[in-house]
Amino acid sequence: MRDTQKYMSLPYNPALKERARALRHAENLAEVLLWNQLKRKQFLGLDFDRQKIIGNYIVDFYCAEKAVVIEVDGSSHDDKAEYDAQRDAFLMGLGLTVIHLRDGDVKQNLAGVMDFLRGHPALTTPPETTPSQETTPPLRGTPPKEGNEAAQNSPPLEGWQAQPDGVVNSSSLEKRA
Repeated sequence: MRDTQKYMSLPYNPALKERARALRHAENLAEVLLWNQLKRKQFLGLDFDRQKIIGNYIVDFYCAEKAVVIEVDGSSHDDKAEYDAQRDAFLMGLGLTVIHLRDGDVKQNLAGVMDFLRGHPALTTPPETTPSQETTPPLRGTPPKEGNEAAQNSPPLEGWQAQPDGVVNSSSLEKRA
């Protein structure tokens, strides 16, 4: 059931409505693959929106019930680190948890991505106890960073590599057109 109070209390820029609609129809492969797993409450019975406007940003997926944003980051995000950091800070300031998934991982390891999401504390615990932080999947055999509850409680995925900035991605990330 959609938490209407949380959903309606988010800041909204109506000038982005047409852009959000265009993004929904753009058919980005990784987003479509993930959407096919999330839509119609198929995933943990949770209601997700695709290309949701929050403030001056359009997020890939949003779940009001859990106060979670899921972003699928492709190669187009590589040169937008500052923008992404500002957007994430804004979203986390609203009490939302931001989960980043790599485009290539969604395309090449969708089952592993879904397993990761199934075990993510932000999606499996009541919203009151959900940590509001940016999270990424942990590595198999790599101890979690101290204080990173998401890394400590999330299932590891094989085939993922840590980058120096702490972002986890697939070693064969495909370039987004």
